[in-house]
Amino acid sequence: MMNSPKEILKNYWGFTDFRKPQEEIINSVLAQKDVIALLPTGGGKSICFQVPAILKEGICLVVSPLIALMQDQVENLKQKGIKAATIPSGATQDEIIIFFDNIKFGNYKFLYISPERLQSKFIQQKIKALNINLLAIDEAHCISEWGHDFRPSYRNIKVLKALKPEINFIALTATANQKVIDDISKNLNLNNPKVFKKSFFREKLAYQIFKIEDKLQRLIQIFTKTKTPAIVYVSSRKKSIEIANFLNANGFKSSFYHGGLSSIEKQTAFENWMLENTPIIVATNAFGMGIDKPNVGLVIHYNLPTSIENYIQEAGRAGRNNKKSFAALLYNDHDIFLLELQQEKSSPTIKEIKAILKNLYQHFRIALGELSLESFNFNFLLFCKKYNLSTFKVDTALKILINNGIIEIDTNFNQKSTLQFNVSSHHVLNYAKKNSEIEHFISTILRTYGGLFEQETKINEFVIAKKVGITSHKVLLSLKKLHQDQIAIYKCANSNASISFLVPREDNRTVNRSSKEIKQYINQKKKKTKDFIKFVKNDEICRSIQVLEYFDENSTKKCGICDVCLKQKKKTKINVAQKIVQLLKSKQSLTSSEIRTHLRIDEKDILIHLQQLLAANKIRINHQNKYQLN
Repeated sequence: MMNSPKEILKNYWGFTDFRKPQEEIINSVLAQKDVIALLPTGGGKSICFQVPAILKEGICLVVSPLIALMQDQVENLKQKGIKAATIPSGATQDEIIIFFDNIKFGNYKFLYISPERLQSKFIQQKIKALNINLLAIDEAHCISEWGHDFRPSYRNIKVLKALKPEINFIALTATANQKVIDDISKNLNLNNPKVFKKSFFREKLAYQIFKIEDKLQRLIQIFTKTKTPAIVYVSSRKKSIEIANFLNANGFKSSFYHGGLSSIEKQTAFENWMLENTPIIVATNAFGMGIDKPNVGLVIHYNLPTSIENYIQEAGRAGRNNKKSFAALLYNDHDIFLLELQQEKSSPTIKEIKAILKNLYQHFRIALGELSLESFNFNFLLFCKKYNLSTFKVDTALKILINNGIIEIDTNFNQKSTLQFNVSSHHVLNYAKKNSEIEHFISTILRTYGGLFEQETKINEFVIAKKVGITSHKVLLSLKKLHQDQIAIYKCANSNASISFLVPREDNRTVNRSSKEIKQYINQKKKKTKDFIKFVKNDEICRSIQVLEYFDENSTKKCGICDVCLKQKKKTKINVAQKIVQLLKSKQSLTSSEIRTHLRIDEKDILIHLQQLLAANKIRINHQNKYQLN
């Protein structure tokens, strides 16, 4: 039996040592202390609660804001052989009862739950009956109205203190200043919490912001020079495809990733990038979760993100192997204008949010006073088109409705892909013999799934890829070939979301109850965008110092590698050379030590600049071994 954090780490994660300050956090958790852990992106937050929870008897309850994030973590734990679960979206009360029985008696170690689910008295009673060993609050900045993604439902997490008063909390976040940390402690009723803050200072990550008109040309320059795995962040799905095509046309291997792709297409793009078949991935901010590729040397923001928090989170995906890496942001005045315009266009009024909610009820035929327990297949673009709504405003309105516990959207929802052979088994076997390259593929499918000749059968492309021993992309191509050759009908999983309504339909009253929080959220978003624009335009103060100040870390230590520091170094160089030339104009000829006495500049710097001036033929050494102008 493993009984130390390091043994757990080695056995499940394959690491021999913790990163600072993971071990101290874990020891505090094991000592039953309440903990707040502020670890910037890539700091290994989940290990801080997963390791102690495995060591302790019972189950760890993890509160997390995003369904996709929960599913991602559950999947990662399952792959390590650790039992973890999250309540299925749209589950009925009977299904939830069975689910909790399985959790209670099935030796599970982790239960992931959304803060909205916690509002239910029924769910609270089910949690009370579990043997909880730790309460972990992920993305804890959502508790604070000063955080960058305030969610009122997070304010009610403290109900867990009443349900399990003897169990300690660990609250984790990647982005929080002191105000937010104080808010987390106060709102969770934490008992003298131990606060662990890892500095936002990234010694080897160079933040470089370039004001430039021809961004495409700059991409070519960057990728000609830098041959490292990279992420290019863009603002739209269309842009991700266009830029990836542009890079491929210019000889750089790249793929694209956005929220509108089916799960198999996302998996394929991700695999190709991880395996470096396409070392560059052009993506919207949908590409972010669960990314742990240590050798990413470059993150480029082709379009402007909406806040410093988002920028730091995305830029922080570079250089996790602690080698020098770059976060390059390309912008011009038009981008600033577009960001301000987008902010305006994506900020709905309370009246507009009420109208969008009413449209949602109408769209799914939900009557006044009704609480539908059903989950609905939701096509975002179709909905916007049907009611002639701005996609920007609907997107923000949906976030607000989710944050206020009115609806729940599962973007990882996918109707399963289906396959049905539309020719006889004899015909399929003959086809397989003639097409030897997919013969093994066809026989594996026939062995894995029954009823393929009688009806549409649900299939899982990832399972097939594993069994055949090929990539998901090859599975996709082979299934499409069967479809094109009219051997089978293949329907690829769609990328629609699933939507559930968490409160009965009361139209305006539903939104009125949260109007104060909604206004606060919209104002916060506007302020954060203004702060980000100010950061981009400020080319006088070291980028690293600006970031640290934003997160309440006082530092005067310049990073030396950002665009601001490099510009200042360049200025210094020019000044030294100019000063030497000016001095030699008035003094005719001098030795290097005489020059140093006059200029009071470091000898090493003077010698470097003398060499450069000699090489540029601006000065020469005379017969007295002194420097003079040419």
